[in-house]
Amino acid sequence: MNKILIAAAATSVLLLAGCASGPDAQTKAAMSQVDELKNQVEMLSKEVAALKSNQADAEMQAQNASMAAKEASMAAMAAQEEAVRANERIDNIAQSYTK
Repeated sequence: MNKILIAAAATSVLLLAGCASGPDAQTKAAMSQVDELKNQVEMLSKEVAALKSNQADAEMQAQNASMAAKEASMAAMAAQEEAVRANERIDNIAQSYTK
């Protein structure tokens, strides 16, 4: 019985040793492709990060431009209101001379 167990163990060791041989050409090619794909993924990740950064910068610039436009519009409206008040004062002065 022990001889059978030893023979079975030796056979299984030899079979497993045969399966554990080094990588063949097909495996090396697959590993090479995996490495290449990993590099491509890294490059694309960096590009995506750069694009997100550029998008955030563009959005910030758009917000700044929008705020500047609103401020300019408010300043123009204030100037127009001041011009109307100045014209009213001039009209009042002119009326006081004609009386």
